[in-house]
Amino acid sequence: MARVLYITAHPHDDTASYSMAVAKEFIETYKQVNSGDEIVHLDLYKEDVPQIDVDVFSGWGKLRTGTDFDQLTADEKAKVGRMNELCEQFINADKFVFVTPFWNFSFPPVMKAYLDAVSVAGKTFKYTEQGPVGLLTDKKALHIQARGGIYSEGPAAAMEMGHRYLEIMMQFYGVPSFEGLFIEGHAAMPDKAEEIKANAIARAKDLAQTF
Repeated sequence: MARVLYITAHPHDDTASYSMAVAKEFIETYKQVNSGDEIVHLDLYKEDVPQIDVDVFSGWGKLRTGTDFDQLTADEKAKVGRMNELCEQFINADKFVFVTPFWNFSFPPVMKAYLDAVSVAGKTFKYTEQGPVGLLTDKKALHIQARGGIYSEGPAAAMEMGHRYLEIMMQFYGVPSFEGLFIEGHAAMPDKAEEIKANAIARAKDLAQTF
């Protein structure tokens, strides 16, 4: 049995978002094909995802010098403790499905905060004499994202920073398999929006068979 972490970073549900609609079809098909797997939905807009701030830095600093966790301030304990929970959940999963919109050439800030929380030396990567080495070498990941224009190719491709960032982070963690499923052009070509969505759903269902 595999554990799938279904990580959504979208304020809308599947009735208002192409990303979420396609992701819903993907995950439902995946459930049918892999009925024994555990799927955990992490809605980042409803979760407590601390940002790295002065409390986090001070808490980390105290822990590195040998201070017991119980001796941290209330804010330090709350934030550092929550980030530890998110990281443990992340490394205990076997597969990751990231679902995001395409905002200002990237993804919502809460996804960056989440990736910051799970980027922990000794857990998702380690430092070596040759540089950092990823530790999640037995995982696989998928990114589902809707983009109103075309950014996977052509002149706008250089401006796409969301999927590229996730790809870099997966490489940093050592994840050997990372795929992207994009819904593109529905805003630029509104007359073809439903066709674009239907084609993406079909691809999602196919991908769910082998993911």
